[in-house]
Amino acid sequence: MADDKDVLRDVWFGRIPTSFTLYQDEITEREADPYYLLLPRVSYLTLVTDKVKKHFQKVMKQEDMGEMWLEYEGTSLKWHYPIGLLFDLHASNTALPWNITVHFQNFPEKDLLHCTSNYVIEAHFMSCIKEADVLKHKGQVINEMQKKDHKQLWMGLQNDKFDQFWAINRKLMEYSVEEGGFRYIPFRIYQTTSDRPFIQKLFRPVTAEGQTHTLGDLLKEMFPTAVTSDDGEKKYQVVIHGIEPMLETPLQWLFNISATRTISSTSVSFPCQQT
Repeated sequence: MADDKDVLRDVWFGRIPTSFTLYQDEITEREADPYYLLLPRVSYLTLVTDKVKKHFQKVMKQEDMGEMWLEYEGTSLKWHYPIGLLFDLHASNTALPWNITVHFQNFPEKDLLHCTSNYVIEAHFMSCIKEADVLKHKGQVINEMQKKDHKQLWMGLQNDKFDQFWAINRKLMEYSVEEGGFRYIPFRIYQTTSDRPFIQKLFRPVTAEGQTHTLGDLLKEMFPTAVTSDDGEKKYQVVIHGIEPMLETPLQWLFNISATRTISSTSVSFPCQQT
């Protein structure tokens, strides 16, 4: 994994130019200008939009401001999804900047979870980390860590500190040469054309004979319609961190370099879009 450190850094420092615009029906005392940010792909919206909230607070009365929520072309953006995943799911084929609409009224209770503080995000993040380690190491690595290690992992993400995060996360990514990979690959396949949130099943990085599984092997078993059909027509686009990897890519390696996303040690998370 050390040889891929430059790739890990490139993934970590991936940014999405974004324009935030106040919803036209929000009550303001004067015109609200858009606010622009470079959003980190590996973070969560609610971790990086404090400046957005403060910007629009200046033109609104306090009594008119409820819980802030974000929307893109009629779709409420889930704060517990990584930013990069949200963009790849809903806006990857649009021109930049990504135009997000800001709301302070009419919170969509049926579509979004409430996020009252960063402690809620931290709890969600650590839950994902623990779930992944159960799949990878039977939970042994995360359980042997001290509380300060858990906090450093979280603070590295919250403060966008690559070295601080990876000083701890590397322990969660280790495996012996004899094993050839984790017990199971923690992955999630998100679909833009399905009401099902994601596909997540047990899948080993190597075969019983010790051969390396590829991204194509995973898709053929878990989501066969995403793979190119016999007539050569490609039905779905598989994207990870904004990039469409080759189906021949070794799955364990792909997970290693994808693990910097916010649900880092949780899963290789990639949306599948119809073409």
